[in-house]
Amino acid sequence: MLISTRGRYALRILIDMAEHNSNKYIKLKEIAERQEISEKYLESIVKELVNHHIVVGLRGKGGGYKLSKAPDEINVGEVLRFMEGSLAPVACLEDNSTPCPKAPFCRTLDFWRGLDQIIRNYTDSFTISDLVKTEEAGNDYVI
Repeated sequence: MLISTRGRYALRILIDMAEHNSNKYIKLKEIAERQEISEKYLESIVKELVNHHIVVGLRGKGGGYKLSKAPDEINVGEVLRFMEGSLAPVACLEDNSTPCPKAPFCRTLDFWRGLDQIIRNYTDSFTISDLVKTEEAGNDYVI
């Protein structure tokens, strides 16, 4: 499993919005500048975040984007799964995958299931609020 830039940047956008949350809309250009990421690329990522009701957008003067819920209500595992499509370590464990005809005889299936559960449990144990916390040395949210 390799998390793509889409998944990593989605988390960076959400952390940035949480850190600059003043209940006002934040311009994507500002986030792009702070995060040193192409605004054009961020547009496609933010569109996904809007479609999944994680952020809301407003067009026009004073417009931009803001979190649709509190940072402690935004689950990291959920964000990564919809940005990545899946976090499953093997294709046969992806949601809606075709059942593998070798599953009854697969000697590694239990291993992959266990790894998949560990990944889910770990990613689901974090919220954006957890990632914003910077009390610990070296916790500077660069992903």
